[in-house]
Amino acid sequence: MGFLLILGLAILALLTGQSSAKYEYQTKYLDVPLDHFSYVNESVTFKLRYLTNDTYNPDGSGPILFYTGNEGDIELFAQNTGFMWELAPKLKASLVFAEHRFYGKTLPFGNASYESPRHLGYLTSEQALADFAYLLAQINPSNRTVRARPVVAFGGSYGGMLAAWFRMKYPHMVTGAIAASAPIRQFDTDCGVFNQILTSVFSVAYTKECSLNIGRSWDV
Repeated sequence: MGFLLILGLAILALLTGQSSAKYEYQTKYLDVPLDHFSYVNESVTFKLRYLTNDTYNPDGSGPILFYTGNEGDIELFAQNTGFMWELAPKLKASLVFAEHRFYGKTLPFGNASYESPRHLGYLTSEQALADFAYLLAQINPSNRTVRARPVVAFGGSYGGMLAAWFRMKYPHMVTGAIAASAPIRQFDTDCGVFNQILTSVFSVAYTKECSLNIGRSWDV
């Protein structure tokens, strides 16, 4: 029994080590403006977390594959976006994963970020895209003698929407975008259709009382 326990712990440690080292990157922070669109808080900044990997582009001349972080910890997305890691060596590209404001460790007001509507007023897609553009301007500058490297934005779901919008709003900075499962346009469907279908599924698959009981569980 003791041997099996030790063996099991050893295997678990090995798998955990492999998982944690699946993709490696550097963690960096950049001070970005809290509000990109007014002069009220122009001096107020917060630290935006982003992850980078230049293994396949040591001379810094190749393209940048840029992940537009969405609603979650950016490390989770970095470890589960294998397509970008597969492309990087083929394109000799750098990888950048930018965290979305108010998620992960990118909290403009620290632990109080969600405590006030005044704080949450800065949680918008427009502000997040401006954060990404601000970051790109720092890591991929261009002038009359230096040409900016091509940038391709990546994202899925809400992150895919951000990737597409990033390309649309900042075409001078983003060469292209790959948006996976991204509902860019609102579907012309009644908002209550999903609830009707779900109710029907529970009624048919189980019993009518099942769907009624689920409805009673919501205090609305």
